[in-house]
Amino acid sequence: MKIGYVSDERFVAISDVVIEFESKDGLTSVEARSRASGSIHADLEPGEYLVTLQKPGFGSKRVHLNITDGFEPHHFRLLSDSLLGYAWPKWVKAGEQSEFRVHAVEMYHLELYRYGLKKELVKSLGWYDEHGPRATMQITPDGDYTQTGVDFNRQGYTNPHHRQFVEAPERSGLYYFHARTNSGATFSFPWVVAPAEPTSKIAILASNITWNAYNAFGGRSNYINPVRLPAKPVVNSRQELERYTDPDNLNYGVWDYAPLSFDRPELISQIPLAEQATDPIEGRASCHLAGAEWRLLAWMERQGFEYDYWAETQLHSGALDLSQYKILIISTHPEYWSKEMFQTVYDWVFQNGGRLIYLGGNGLNCEVEFLDPFTMTVRNGDDREMRGRGLESRFHFTGVSEASLLGVVYDDRGIMTSTPYEVLQSGHWIYQGTGLKNGDLFGAESLHRRCPGGASGHETDKISASSPTVVQALARGLNRDQGGAEIVTFETESGGRVFSAGSITWPSSVLVSGAVSKITENVIREFLK
Repeated sequence: MKIGYVSDERFVAISDVVIEFESKDGLTSVEARSRASGSIHADLEPGEYLVTLQKPGFGSKRVHLNITDGFEPHHFRLLSDSLLGYAWPKWVKAGEQSEFRVHAVEMYHLELYRYGLKKELVKSLGWYDEHGPRATMQITPDGDYTQTGVDFNRQGYTNPHHRQFVEAPERSGLYYFHARTNSGATFSFPWVVAPAEPTSKIAILASNITWNAYNAFGGRSNYINPVRLPAKPVVNSRQELERYTDPDNLNYGVWDYAPLSFDRPELISQIPLAEQATDPIEGRASCHLAGAEWRLLAWMERQGFEYDYWAETQLHSGALDLSQYKILIISTHPEYWSKEMFQTVYDWVFQNGGRLIYLGGNGLNCEVEFLDPFTMTVRNGDDREMRGRGLESRFHFTGVSEASLLGVVYDDRGIMTSTPYEVLQSGHWIYQGTGLKNGDLFGAESLHRRCPGGASGHETDKISASSPTVVQALARGLNRDQGGAEIVTFETESGGRVFSAGSITWPSSVLVSGAVSKITENVIREFLK
């Protein structure tokens, strides 16, 4: 009979896993091996079994399994030998604690850094190992833990002295844990530290909801198996995933999507330990997630702007009180927001005179709903209905387009290209001190290596029918198919103000393009008035 399948943390089938089934009474022992598809077959009588799984290169584990009539194949999960980790919670206020949860099969050293203009060592957290063999190895649950979390530091951590906590530093910012082993393995993982009390007039949001939407640890993200995990693990992605095999595939073609837990390591947020803010951004994910957002923070410090750093989830929960700030900056790729977040910022701008600076692209494009503080469901909707109703985005399903707040909205014209911008209104105050004239180009310099070419790129936003009527277009990218980002600004009757760059690659240019830097500085100084 088919007992189930065995796969790794990427939901890839593992073959030749040795599996032993021992009956509860200890009288029966059956050995099996997983096949090429990861499937496990064995002749077992109904009853309770202790299942032991072993495979070189993966962590061994034991599972209790009950075979009954109508038994559904069980999904066994093994974790590969590697070095990885995450802080939990991933976002805190200064003075609060997080637990560092590290998976390692050998002794490792851990340090805490703050990522600003320079990487500043905060403290060495020491060397970690255990008396038991491979006892710093984590154990993942079976099944689809993208929905429920990996629960690191749970199995075998009954003694409170085995738990590892760090108190958040007093200074707000983006922090990273650096892990390394004697054999040379390295891994880094982020920690968002908000202020205990506001210290600046400027708040900057980490796009950590988007980080989670792109996080495929466990085999699912909002891009790979977004609806739910398939019944069988993957053997070859290009042969099995519909995004590759079906030319008419809709990534979002249903209404109900399984949730995504924040309780997972984020391989996509890793930054090489030696990388500096002024280095080119290497890697597919870093160019539009945490690695690129760091460049904006570095620029803020280079220009002498103080800021408080917050997670998007803290805006959603209400921990971030916008009434204490003059400016809110969102950057790079803040694609996923809750309705509560949108309404809070919309009211702050349109009713209370708040100033919003949007230095990114494809922002606020889709609604997420929180089932609890650490679990979200993405409300992608059905693309066919979106197109049939003429909606501008997945967020537009909520009844309002993000363009009503940002002034611009994403569409896929010019996608995956990057170019400079062309000046449209050189007399506007954003161009003060740049020397630019109408028709001039700016923003050719960029640290973005995924889509090199300029500050208008990767994914870009444009004015739409939902944009406020008072919106002013000040520049436009030269991307193909009239897909250039449009730089816009507008004011509200309450005194609120909005500036939007409309491009994912904008923060990748602020450190290296004089014009992009000066325009961004002009906007912040004007909005602080």
